[in-house]
Amino acid sequence: MGAPCNGCGVCCLLEPCPLGVALTLRRQGACRLLRWQASEARYRCGVIADAQDVLQQRLPSFAQGLSRSLEPALRRLAWRWVAAGTGCDCDAHLEEPSTAVAMRDVRR
Repeated sequence: MGAPCNGCGVCCLLEPCPLGVALTLRRQGACRLLRWQASEARYRCGVIADAQDVLQQRLPSFAQGLSRSLEPALRRLAWRWVAAGTGCDCDAHLEEPSTAVAMRDVRR
């Protein structure tokens, strides 16, 4: 907590931020906007990584023309709400799976 974001995605996998809630209408569970960036080998907010794609998926067809004008404001809002560049605010404590569970999963 407090360290620069390492792109682990844990915070977004636990629950969506207010912007994620507004765009997906999901209040619990993993944020559907979380994207894996293979070129960076890290997770990124889909709104920050590709706001245009998120808008095209989320806006109704009659409002698609607004996506270009909404993109900069939406991206700025996402940077603010996920506190990008200011440090991790996730205080989740993750545990390594037990050896027995890990070995069972490997054998499947």
